[in-house]
Amino acid sequence: MPNAGVSAAGRAEAEGCLEVVSLVDEGQARAQLVREAVEGLLRAPLRELPAKLLYDERGSQLYERITELAEYYPARAEREVLERRAAEIVALADPAELVELGAGSAAKTRALLAAMNARGSLRRYVPLDVATETLDRTGRALCAEFPGLRVHALAADWEQHLDALPDPFPGSPRLVAFLGGTIGNLKRAARIRLLAHLRETMRGCDRLLVGIDLVKDVSVIERAYNDAAGVTAEFNRNVLRHLNRLLDADFDPDAFAHRAFYDCEKQWVEMRLRALRPVQARLGRADGRALHLDPGEEIRTETSAKFSEPQFAAELAAAGLALEASWRDSAELFTVVLARPAGSRAASGRAA
Repeated sequence: MPNAGVSAAGRAEAEGCLEVVSLVDEGQARAQLVREAVEGLLRAPLRELPAKLLYDERGSQLYERITELAEYYPARAEREVLERRAAEIVALADPAELVELGAGSAAKTRALLAAMNARGSLRRYVPLDVATETLDRTGRALCAEFPGLRVHALAADWEQHLDALPDPFPGSPRLVAFLGGTIGNLKRAARIRLLAHLRETMRGCDRLLVGIDLVKDVSVIERAYNDAAGVTAEFNRNVLRHLNRLLDADFDPDAFAHRAFYDCEKQWVEMRLRALRPVQARLGRADGRALHLDPGEEIRTETSAKFSEPQFAAELAAAGLALEASWRDSAELFTVVLARPAGSRAASGRAA
């Protein structure tokens, strides 16, 4: 859909090949995050914070460190798949443009962009991310790296702003990428809603590329979220520092221990913060409410689902999509899945 609905508060910056459109109302987004945080903290029996709170500036820096840790296999495994299979993925999807949800610095998709460029089909890159400065910086770098590329960047929340995607080029396939295993941070119903919404934006010639973390030995999964250097523990506790700024609260991060474990029944990892001693924290001066935690009480900060390919194929089908191909890393820890709209023709003569 065109960007006719962008408010006057939105910022559009066009410079050469780069256009950055801001759809995020920072005041409204902050108010919503405050509501979600307070409601989750007061919820019984298990208190829970929205996972997006983990990713303030410091949290994002800590996460980048996590992706380089020996124990944390998902980023490394997905990168292996994309670097080894990018040409094959691009040949199968045959896209002229790449849309990426949660793009960040485009580190996950550079191999795809390079493969599209080598194929001579690269016309446009459409990254969605909430960080305007990152989009601007990344867009400029990509314009320099790929002459002739147009970057239409959306400073947006992919859960709310998919309708603001630019119209696709007529007759030219589009590839939508949702990588990093991020889809696993959503609960099943939310995953299917997102996939169905993505399906609504797709034509028969378009394709969806999703990275999913596979079910595997529990010890491998749990080591990835409990690294020996304690980076993930610091990443988890940092959510309380973000919460203090957001709510004008007074949580002491040192009063909590990081805990991460795999739930075999739900097939997800849970990250939690466990109170080491009695905690009494105000939820902001204006709110007037306080939270009391006894030693051992916990706050859930994130869940990360793990999949089998048949399970994920069933979720795709529930959203009107069909699994077309998949690629695994050499250790078979992670899968990158290509999906098409159900009922559309599969690419003939090619298989993964």
